[in-house]
Amino acid sequence: MANGTKPLHGRVALVTGGSRGIGRAIALALAEDGADVAIGFRRDELAAQGSANALAALGVRSRAYAASMESHEQVIAMADRAIADFGFIDILVNNAGIASRGRSVLDTEPDELARLLTVHAQAPHWLSRRIIPSMRTRPRGDIVMISSVATLKMAANGAPYNMAKAAMEALALTLANEERAHGVHVNIVAPGLVETDMGSRLVKGAAGIDDIHTLDRHMPFGRVCQPQDIANAVRFLVSPGASYISGEKINVHGGGQRIPGL
Repeated sequence: MANGTKPLHGRVALVTGGSRGIGRAIALALAEDGADVAIGFRRDELAAQGSANALAALGVRSRAYAASMESHEQVIAMADRAIADFGFIDILVNNAGIASRGRSVLDTEPDELARLLTVHAQAPHWLSRRIIPSMRTRPRGDIVMISSVATLKMAANGAPYNMAKAAMEALALTLANEERAHGVHVNIVAPGLVETDMGSRLVKGAAGIDDIHTLDRHMPFGRVCQPQDIANAVRFLVSPGASYISGEKINVHGGGQRIPGL
């Protein structure tokens, strides 16, 4: 398919946490659909450059930008550099995230709570505030927040993560109401357990499971969710096929995962 006929041709995306896992899958999906893609990453420059090279091989422009989501200065500098390099950004995927330590509220230190809230809620707020003016100059803008099905149950021993993702979703729904008149769509994609480095660490630490694929038989449709499943939800929400969708949340967990030991 020629670039000009791809649904996202002429658009520019910024995907945070785009060097690996879910973020990399999202970046590749958007590039496959014709978007130029900027990748935000925290530390692994080699992985980020590898992702950028894979995107460029698809015939789109791509660059990687180092920024810690805990630093307002670095987040804003990343956004400004990406806009300067690409001319504008009209798709923002707030994907970067970190896990909590799995402790009760009584055993959670204040700095852990502050860090989770910063990465999952404040940084997306900073990025949205900086990038929305660029989006408003375009025919259409899209913001997608990568949240979690953790907000459905608010399970014990995860207050920092649950609170942070709930705050992210509150930001998304608020922005959907504020920016509708400016042609900006804001939606939420909430993964369940996904086969990523973080997902594998989760099941090993919480349930003593070394191989995440031993859970396949317990999962909907006989398999653990893959990063591509999340990417497919995102690519739909930013596509012309979702031109009348905003303020919505898609839970990508096969209708309900049941994980032994969790």
